[in-house]
Amino acid sequence: MIDTHLTTVHTMPKIDLHRHLEGSLRLETLLAIALEYDITLPSDDVEGLRPFVQMMPGEPRNWQQFLSKFKILRQFYRSEKIIKRVTHEVIADAAADNVKYMELRFTPQALNNLMHCNYDQVVAWVCEATETATAEYDIEVMLILSMNRHESVEIGDQVLDAAINFADRGVVGLDLAGQEDGYSALPFRSLFERAKSEGFGVTIHAGEWAGANSVREAVEALGADRIGHGVRTFEDPSLVELLAARGTVLEICPTSNVQSGVVATFPTHPLAELYQRGVRTTINTDDPLICNVTMSAEIGQVLEHTPLTIDDVKANLMTAAQAAFLPDERRAALVSQFEAWLA
Repeated sequence: MIDTHLTTVHTMPKIDLHRHLEGSLRLETLLAIALEYDITLPSDDVEGLRPFVQMMPGEPRNWQQFLSKFKILRQFYRSEKIIKRVTHEVIADAAADNVKYMELRFTPQALNNLMHCNYDQVVAWVCEATETATAEYDIEVMLILSMNRHESVEIGDQVLDAAINFADRGVVGLDLAGQEDGYSALPFRSLFERAKSEGFGVTIHAGEWAGANSVREAVEALGADRIGHGVRTFEDPSLVELLAARGTVLEICPTSNVQSGVVATFPTHPLAELYQRGVRTTINTDDPLICNVTMSAEIGQVLEHTPLTIDDVKANLMTAAQAAFLPDERRAALVSQFEAWLA
């Protein structure tokens, strides 16, 4: 990254709308939990464990390799104590990077695979840890509950029920994630219509591992306010025009897109093209552990490898503030605060 931007980017107040709790853990914490709960790992030191949970130079760049990093991570959600600890640390790490507003998403089913308790318990633990961490650090954090399109709609219904039960504890949105290629979002249509009627923001993973039609489906059929990734939108010029006209926001995660093979290289990433053609874009981290990235580093890569300038980055941050899943009055306050910070 250009040296003159190093301090500017780190000290700049930032927003992250697309960060997965399950992909943001600390390596040191994984080792500590493994020791306490007698979890067998492929290595008992940080550098030995790193290749199993983080994308490494020289590895194949495809979705199978990227998602394989979650295989070990799924073993760690074994207690209320663990879930509260990792939630607190993810928020602390974001605050240390001067992220001032974050929407942290998590999949209740993923946190519950080993414990088999009800979703309300899992969501309550994340809410409690979030409340504690935001009181300790200078950051505002809201929560998005995720479901997987390759899993049943019945699971999705339970996730939505949990979201409704915790809407007064910081849950503001619903997300459809999971294996995009081969799994249409259409079976979840009525569920997301219900979510919108309950006042939740809707974000759909699309245009990442499937093409532009997946984005169109998310927008036209599911009424998505925001699209997780959406980088393959550029494959359909009419869709680019549609998103620009509707003001649909893309939650773009450049490092993740390159590491998962969705985009070949940083210089060929379509972020700049989409932004310049009037699509409302934002810059986000996705999975800081797996991608070995922070928001500051993410922005640094954008500045170094794309035509976007620091002013363009600020415009993306303002779009993120305007797209926050907050009540109108709170969102307006967030926008005003960032206008003052970035002036």
